[in-house]
Parts: sequence; C-alpha cells; structure tokens
Amino acid sequence: MPNKLITKAYKAFNDRDIDTALTTMHANVKWPRAWEGDFARGHNEVREYWTRQWAEINPTVEPIAITGLPDGRFEVQVHQVVKDLTGEIVFDGTVKHIYIITNNLIEAMEIEQ
Repeated sequence: MPNKLITKAYKAFNDRDIDTALTTMHANVKWPRAWEGDFARGHNEVREYWTRQWAEINPTVEPIAITGLPDGRFEVQVHQVVKDLTGEIVFDGTVKHIYIITNNLIEAMEIEQ
C-alpha cells in the first residue's frame, strides 16, 4: 500500500535511518537533490546526498496528506521545517512531493513548490 510505504520512508528520513529509507526505494531510484539541484540516481547517490545534506542542514518532513493522481502517481503534501545546524529556521512551510511507485517501491520523486 503506497500510504504505508511513503509513511515509512518519511519516518526513516526524519530518524536519519538511511538504510531503512533505502528499503522503500527502487535500486535505480531518481531522487531530487533539492538542496543542491539535479537528481541523485540509485541508492549510493541518495546516501551520499543525504549525508552531505545532513552535515549542513537539519530538515524534518512530515506528510500531511497523500493523494492518488489520475496518472498513477501519488502527491504527498508535507510540512517541511529546515534548520541550520545552530537551530535557526531556514524554511518552514508546505511543499508537494510527487512519487512514482512501482512494485511497492519508490521509483522517483519530484518536488513541486
């Protein structure tokens, strides 16, 4: 079920549990490098991206609503809070994440602002 998969992915991300997060993703996942630009492709690039990201900022992302789209993708409205490493808020707002899920694994994610 996509809701369970998506919820598991966000929990693992917020817990900084990369290994569990990667179990929700296809081996060749296409993941946005929102903080750097472009996309990370595959588990190794996602791991490297998140490791770099968390060394400089502290993001927390909580799903608010998950909606199936007519084309089979899933839209996840999230509340995102990004702090710098001193605890100062850099961003606090709502963002939309769009997922492609295949065989109960995240194949791709994009960010809509």
